[in-house]
Amino acid sequence: MFPVELDLHTHTIASGHGSCATITDMAKAASARGLKLLGISDHGPATPGGGKPSYFQNLAQAPKKRFGVEMLYGAEASILDHNGTLDLPDHILKNLDYTIASMHRPVKAPGTKEENTQAFLMAMKNPCVRIIGHCDDVKYPVDYPALVEAAIEHRVLIEINESSLRPDGYRGDVRENDLAVLRLCRSHSWPVLLSSDSHGTARLGSFTYAARLLKEAGIPEELILNLSVRSLRAFLCMG
Repeated sequence: MFPVELDLHTHTIASGHGSCATITDMAKAASARGLKLLGISDHGPATPGGGKPSYFQNLAQAPKKRFGVEMLYGAEASILDHNGTLDLPDHILKNLDYTIASMHRPVKAPGTKEENTQAFLMAMKNPCVRIIGHCDDVKYPVDYPALVEAAIEHRVLIEINESSLRPDGYRGDVRENDLAVLRLCRSHSWPVLLSSDSHGTARLGSFTYAARLLKEAGIPEELILNLSVRSLRAFLCMG
């Protein structure tokens, strides 16, 4: 396993399901595991039990460093429709460090490949969106060449989601979908982002299955943003 420096897709108790961990708990765990940067990206309000708008507004006042770990505060916003509408308004998202746009049941029912692709492409046009979350879900078929081309156009990352790849993952057999994304990113020399999607501390910074897939797809280390906080910050234009 390569030495990772960061994990951006994580969830606390504010996401309302599968976690009783606070931001403090997550930061302590990140520090213990040697991470240099931790991103907190709780679910938006459309997801059952997700964070209220006021929670995301208050993140602007949260400490930027905890237990020696640099902190970024974002949101995993749910895509609501084929037009890429998100469940948090722009005036809140623009004050966060980043936004992950994802599709979730029961928030949005799966559409056709064309409809799902359109929803992702429209979401990417929102300048607050910097990451597309778990687009490997077999219930939401996607045109991956079109997705990667749009990601490059709008400077958006497509994550490889460790939770999807785990044997107990609930998004179906996603390997071929993730390999398609990785091979397209490699051919375009476009960076990739690994995401634990950890709900709580248990899987924070863990990328065992994603790392195996990176090797199979022949992704060079310079395209893996998790290996360098500096590269990640440069991509996000954060200095």
